[in-house]
Amino acid sequence: MSSRIPVFLIGATGYIGGTVLCRLLAHSSANVFDITALIRSEDKAKGYESFGVKPVVGSWTDLALVERLAEQAHIVFSLACSDQLDVTRAILRGLKSRHAKLGDLPILIHTSGTGVLTEGAMTSGMYPTDVIYDDSDFEQLAKIKPTARHRNVDLAVIDADEQGYCWAYIVLPSTVYGIAKTPLVDAGLQNAYSLQIPRLIKASLDRGRAGMVGKGLALKPDIHIDDTADLYIILYDAIASRGPENVDHGSRGYYFGENGEHSWYDISNEIGHAMVPLGLCGDEEPTAFPEAELIKYFGSVEMGMYWGANSRARGTHSRSLGWQPKYTKEDMIRSIRPELEVFLKERTVM
Repeated sequence: MSSRIPVFLIGATGYIGGTVLCRLLAHSSANVFDITALIRSEDKAKGYESFGVKPVVGSWTDLALVERLAEQAHIVFSLACSDQLDVTRAILRGLKSRHAKLGDLPILIHTSGTGVLTEGAMTSGMYPTDVIYDDSDFEQLAKIKPTARHRNVDLAVIDADEQGYCWAYIVLPSTVYGIAKTPLVDAGLQNAYSLQIPRLIKASLDRGRAGMVGKGLALKPDIHIDDTADLYIILYDAIASRGPENVDHGSRGYYFGENGEHSWYDISNEIGHAMVPLGLCGDEEPTAFPEAELIKYFGSVEMGMYWGANSRARGTHSRSLGWQPKYTKEDMIRSIRPELEVFLKERTVM
């Protein structure tokens, strides 16, 4: 290997991926990183090049390209493929080929999500569940069913680690919130917004009242975008300083991103509190989405149920790395009004 470390990053234009990329570009070891990113747009590719990133124009649907780029990398940050088994398999084929050809043991930091914990907890927002998963309880994690959301991809990553051709680590963010504020956002290259809370905000604005699934009583953890990016970097730093074999990996390599727990009602209630003073509705109290609205706003009733599912997690393992998240549930609640005002402005302009 050369003195520079070849890094391949998927998700550079995304909310999490772009934020992590900016942390890598500002890292104390940035001068030894040789970062390649897969970018869909030719115009955006030129923008990433100006940041010192090697852009490759293409899509993750081009599996042969993904495999080739993964083979060229000692470190892969997969930051946008939690449900893309074919893409993850392409990455793993590339890493396996690299190991076979060079003898190198590459590193994969893969993104999943605490949605993997919702199996058996799809309560339609009607009640909270008691089971809390801890990322340091490896026996508990091993019992997560293969049918759980994201789990088929996670298991492929874990299997690759067990086969011994890469070191694999899995980061599981929860409800990520906050408007991303990075140089890539400022340059118009990166998405600044998450998915879960904005989806509820946009649905509530469209229906003219804050909405929720069922009674909104299901519980889920939350994590600020900056704390999320910190977790990836602290995990990488631990791997680099201790050696990959000395940081839990494979089946023991789950790292939850959480620093608080909320009910879905907490979010929808705050949306209502933000809407009333703006004259967008006359009642702060959220109401349940009927089936027709679940289909309209989330694509299907089944998909809508994820906004009413329990997913309870504690990031003990993540904190053992030295990760110290700063933002709390109260910060999450305070973040809702600014996002609503942004989306309201965008809707007015449109």
